[in-house]
Amino acid sequence: MFKTIANALKTPEVRKKLLYTLLLIVVFRLGCYISVPGVDNIALNEAMSSSDGIAGLINIISGGAFSRFSVFAMSISPYITASIVIQLLAMIIPSLERLTKEGGEQGRKKINRYTKILTIILAVVEAVGIFLSYSASGVFVDTTFLTGAVVVIGLVAGTAILMWLGDQITNKGIGNGISILIFVGIIAGLPSFVTTLWNLIMTSNGFSTTGLLLAIGILIGAVILIAGVVFVQQAERRVPVQYSKKVVGRKMMGAQNTHIPLKLAMAGVMPIIFASSFMTFPAMIIQIFVSDIASQTGFLAGLYKFSIATSSSSVGIGYSIANALVYLLLIVGFTFFYTYATFNPAEVSNNIKKNGGFIPGIRAGKPTTEYLSSIISKLTWFGGLFLAIIAIIPMFLRFTNLNIAFGGTSILIVVGVALETVQQLESQLVMRHYKGFLE
Repeated sequence: MFKTIANALKTPEVRKKLLYTLLLIVVFRLGCYISVPGVDNIALNEAMSSSDGIAGLINIISGGAFSRFSVFAMSISPYITASIVIQLLAMIIPSLERLTKEGGEQGRKKINRYTKILTIILAVVEAVGIFLSYSASGVFVDTTFLTGAVVVIGLVAGTAILMWLGDQITNKGIGNGISILIFVGIIAGLPSFVTTLWNLIMTSNGFSTTGLLLAIGILIGAVILIAGVVFVQQAERRVPVQYSKKVVGRKMMGAQNTHIPLKLAMAGVMPIIFASSFMTFPAMIIQIFVSDIASQTGFLAGLYKFSIATSSSSVGIGYSIANALVYLLLIVGFTFFYTYATFNPAEVSNNIKKNGGFIPGIRAGKPTTEYLSSIISKLTWFGGLFLAIIAIIPMFLRFTNLNIAFGGTSILIVVGVALETVQQLESQLVMRHYKGFLE
């Protein structure tokens, strides 16, 4: 990884992309400290000191922007939710499915446009819900229509700016713009994690041996967790493929032996991000229509507590267990969805057959498709369950006295995005070397 970064810094073209990405990250972090107009900072500090559940999760992803009620308070969560909705609609609406699979570059642009339009709509709904929810806490100087309009416009504009920053990083930077913004937001909470560990060791009564052992245990657990994530993200099954001799022009091309690399987690980190957003979306909607929902009873109150159980320890063990089970199923489901969206066994089988290739011991055509489908299914089950279990286990640490926000989901996202970014840099370096060779 460090060698790749060093080579990227030595290459002028890639270095320029890195510096451009860093500049946009600085813009993102500066925006996290610019509060929307009409906020009472004293009342805000009191309200956020006891914030839990959905507010805590959004605050982690936004890099603390939500606790400051900055213009980037909603982070990129409306865009993630919109992406989920569009991709699910593409499975049931034929026209969207054709745009996704056969539309090419123009189809991708149209899907991207629809996603952005839906993002703005969802951002308006979420911003209104946030204003109505926190108006009762006295967070705003007043609750007039003008103040509400200014707050909503400021929050929606912040989300729109983040979408633009993500697009710029993807197109002109090092790629994975949206993922990098989420990565930076989570990493911004690392100092508070270090502070938490320090407070375990140095208590008000002085040095604590128990706290030191606990801090060491947490660090060892984090290292094991990171190593496990790296293993799953990098591990692959190599399916051998042989190509027979063939005539190209006037030359006889010799037989070739190659392989198809099938990763354990082809979908990368996106299933974790999508599952988290999907779980918390009901709480966002309920807060818009029901004030002080956390202290009420009934179906909506139960649904709200179930939805925020991903990031709250105050809802009870029953809600957390139910939430964990649904969260596990969503992660596995999104892992399958993204794996088969990026790897089509039938298409790969046809390409192998057209080029005169075959998998040793497997007949070309339908048997090859079935063989690849069987391998993909097994790998995806293992990778999806592994990621889901790692994401769920740290959730139950909240029932201890530890206040550690940098949990399993955060580590999965951070490690996954870091690996994807390094791979992006490696691919850009390889392309740069090929260009230099051709020139």
